[in-house]
Amino acid sequence: MNVCSLADAAFARNGDYESLWFEGRWYRSGWLHAAVTAVATGLRDLGVQPGDRIVVTMLNCPEVGITYNAAWRAGASVVPVLFLLTAEELAHILRDSEAVAVVTTPELLPKVQQAVAQAPSVRHVLCVGGAPAEGVVDFARLMDAEPMRTPHDAAERDVAVILYTSGTTGSPKGVLLSHGNLVAMAHNAHAATDLGDGNVGLGALPLSHSYGITTTLSSTFNRGTAAMLRWFDAGETLRLIEEFNVTVTALVPTMLVYLLDHPDAATRDTSSLRWVVSGGAALPVEVQRDFEQRFGCTVLQGYGLSESSAQCAVNPKDAPRIGSVGRPVPGVSVRIVDDEGAEVPRGELGEIVISGPNVMLGYRNMPEQTAQVLRDGWLHSGDVGRVDEDGYLYVVERKKDLIIRGGFNVLPRDVEEVLHQHPAVAQAAVIGVPDRRMGEQVRAYVELKSGAAATPDELMAYCRQHLAAYKTPSAIELLPSLPLNAIGKVLKRELRAMVATPGAAE
Repeated sequence: MNVCSLADAAFARNGDYESLWFEGRWYRSGWLHAAVTAVATGLRDLGVQPGDRIVVTMLNCPEVGITYNAAWRAGASVVPVLFLLTAEELAHILRDSEAVAVVTTPELLPKVQQAVAQAPSVRHVLCVGGAPAEGVVDFARLMDAEPMRTPHDAAERDVAVILYTSGTTGSPKGVLLSHGNLVAMAHNAHAATDLGDGNVGLGALPLSHSYGITTTLSSTFNRGTAAMLRWFDAGETLRLIEEFNVTVTALVPTMLVYLLDHPDAATRDTSSLRWVVSGGAALPVEVQRDFEQRFGCTVLQGYGLSESSAQCAVNPKDAPRIGSVGRPVPGVSVRIVDDEGAEVPRGELGEIVISGPNVMLGYRNMPEQTAQVLRDGWLHSGDVGRVDEDGYLYVVERKKDLIIRGGFNVLPRDVEEVLHQHPAVAQAAVIGVPDRRMGEQVRAYVELKSGAAATPDELMAYCRQHLAAYKTPSAIELLPSLPLNAIGKVLKRELRAMVATPGAAE
């Protein structure tokens, strides 16, 4: 099976019904399926061929799912891009993926056009909601095409999605996920948390994220309804839970904190909520306990990486274990190994490695980096964990340089390189600091050049010009000099110690 078959099988099984609510309108499953088949033909009419890449950068809306499924039906690969990225960051992805088309919306169009001007492979820019500029194709035009009844017969190892993620080292990597990867993970995730038919879901995760994609694909195995948010908002989430009697949703830990802290949490009737799947970042035990007590539901924490098609492990709904990310989902193997790759005894710490049909093909155009993480048939996560006697996995820590802010990865090097471009900056180092709402915040330490002057506010404004909002530091501190080791490498552990010991930097 390829990814197209999931949608076709769901429609054949469940029929035509009001399946999706978005911003005041119900969308029928029959209309959505017809839109997919038409847009697939429309893409082919524009010259999109099997194997081509299509970048999709939009806030959540029905057209995101339509575009994904239409691209797969036409044989193309999807490159989801978070709308928060800057034009420079988007341009890099366009060039590296050699995308032939971009699908976006009017509010993002100026940024997209700036990026496209730096990406010669792009032949078409499509806009949902009209064509407000010359040379832009109105997405609605594609819906008038003849339906593509028979989808392209994609092979199991054909690339379905390229997810660009800031890992722990180097430039953003294009994670190559095949049709086989996504189909396997959809089946496995469904088997691990099958909640049955008749549930009401709430879509709050960005569909540009691997977590959002996998959650959506796994939901095709059940007949239910869902309300979708364009972007997470705690007050609107609480309102929709009450209005539609939502029973299940998937969130990142930061969203749980925002819901707990929102004043409407005390007045909205959220008694329908039964399950919340939490992923994307570590979930503090206190937050999970507070959330379950306040909302009377069960939080099922899970674990995964973009390189593993998101979900590798999740707590079983009938036997969750607080503090754990659960057991490996069916079809996926997880081991804890030492530095030599040997499996350690139960309960001991080591690196988490993963094997299964969910593991990526590799990184696009990065054979050396691929070889570093895919070794001997196992994906090496770089995360440290342990497995207890009952097979529950615990993630103890991750490679310290990677910052996860509100569920989104931030590579310190990305921020450091921007700061180094400022004429007054001699050196810069970026770390993550604990934050109750966001999980972590981005903090920068800067040493100015001799005789140069710049304030933290000036440096912050400079970062906002050159970085996506979620990568921009929440605080910048000036130091007379950064702590260095004998070979001149910044000692980030000493910077972390300054956070743990207030006043240490003075």
